[in-house]
Amino acid sequence: MRPGRDASLRRAVATLAVAVVGSSVLAGCTGPDAPEAEPTSMSSATSSGQAHTGDGAGSTEGAAALAPRLDVEVVMEGLDIPWDVQFLPDGTALVTERTGRLLARSPDGQVRQISTDLSVLASGEAGLLGIAVSPDFAQDRMIFLCHASDSAAVPEVRVTRLALDAGATKATTGRVVVDSLPFTSGRHSGCRLLFTPDGTLLVGTGDAADESNPQDLSSLGGKVLALTPDGDPAEAAGSVEGADARILTYGHRNVQGLAVQPTTGLVWEVEHGPDVDDEVNVLVPGSNYGWDPGPGYEEGVPMTDLQAFPDAVEAIWSSGDPTHATSGATFLQGEQWGAWAGALAVAELKGSGVTVLRVEGQQVSEAVRVPELDGTYGRLRSLTLAPDGALWVTSSNGGDDVVLRVVPQAR
Repeated sequence: MRPGRDASLRRAVATLAVAVVGSSVLAGCTGPDAPEAEPTSMSSATSSGQAHTGDGAGSTEGAAALAPRLDVEVVMEGLDIPWDVQFLPDGTALVTERTGRLLARSPDGQVRQISTDLSVLASGEAGLLGIAVSPDFAQDRMIFLCHASDSAAVPEVRVTRLALDAGATKATTGRVVVDSLPFTSGRHSGCRLLFTPDGTLLVGTGDAADESNPQDLSSLGGKVLALTPDGDPAEAAGSVEGADARILTYGHRNVQGLAVQPTTGLVWEVEHGPDVDDEVNVLVPGSNYGWDPGPGYEEGVPMTDLQAFPDAVEAIWSSGDPTHATSGATFLQGEQWGAWAGALAVAELKGSGVTVLRVEGQQVSEAVRVPELDGTYGRLRSLTLAPDGALWVTSSNGGDDVVLRVVPQAR
């Protein structure tokens, strides 16, 4: 079922409660047109406020002067498209490679492959993608992997829950948490995973380059899903009227980044644009983000089509022209990051670097390129903040890729 072009099925505001974690020196996303975020919940951003779109490559001399100087260390090398990095409580880094390998890097620097019983279909942009670690890992030792699979009647993208053994050498499938995420050629397969502080599992999916998926409320493609760890809807009633109850937001093209803003609990989302306008959005449960490339998967349409969907949520930031192929994102935390503490760092594939977005309310005030990573390591895909506050970065060049550890120099 497709909603009307006036987006009449959209629910304007819904609340998904999550606890706030961390701290930031920057103001939260509570602009003048938005309800003030409660300090102990993820408040819904308003969709009626004016979105801010900045120059994607922009920076200012003032921002550059305040930028911390960074040390960059290669901590893993010889990889093939490392797609995501997440950390176990003991500091072990788990790394997915799109080609299908799951790796572990111990705090002492030793790297090993974790054996799995997963069916992984590596094709185009699909393969072994996002990873999330259970918030209760110390008790249940569960990890979650998003991957393409050809073990069903037709190829699909799915999220599988696995149990990791005590030595982090073997992961055994426990259950498929969600399946039937659309797959065509492998293009636009998503797939970013994020646990919010209340234990909700968010799954950012791609539209599989199928024109009908983003606005089709019976399809899980081009959506952000909100699930329990068992795969049930996080909210039994759902967030979008008339939709699969697992759908939190819809009208997305290819979700690549999800990050919880520490000061507000708001979830920020990053996705690839077509010929123009990569986007950074704040997720409003129940809302439409306006991507509708039909008929014929026409990529000349706006990323957020306000003419077709007047109530669609506008981007907080967009790249304009040219696009950078924005990808993974994380909020920088800790006083060591100086003026960048609380800012959103966004990896870029085509842009071959990282842009730091400093935010004020629900506006991006400055966009600053990270000079130490600007073109130095090629295409960059994922950003993860380690428990010690270091930024881990993966390259995505399709051969001899690396994982980087980036830290500010002592002041």
